[in-house]
Amino acid sequence: MTTPTRPVRLTTPVRLVLDALLAAQAEDPPWGYRICAETDLGPSTVYPILERLEQAGWITGQWEADTPHARPARRLYTISDTGRQMYAEALARSSKRRGAQLRPAWLRSAGSPGED
Repeated sequence: MTTPTRPVRLTTPVRLVLDALLAAQAEDPPWGYRICAETDLGPSTVYPILERLEQAGWITGQWEADTPHARPARRLYTISDTGRQMYAEALARSSKRRGAQLRPAWLRSAGSPGED
């Protein structure tokens, strides 16, 4: 497992890619073009995301072993245990921040109104 070179920003495209990887069956890991089709994102968006996630240790990629002669080998991607954990923690933090932002400002302050 590689160590993260920088934190992963959870942009909408990154979340779509991670969700596609989480939805994939272990016995049928997706490849880049399939992820593009499932997320409606272009290859110029998906492939850099896959590279960053792999460098950060959130996913692993490996070339398929049995390649038909009619096409080149595909790089198959799976989300790592670290990736699952980091994504879950990031979603929890994001959800918590969004919840705080949705409350009125007076509820976000340190004290409750009327307390002296």
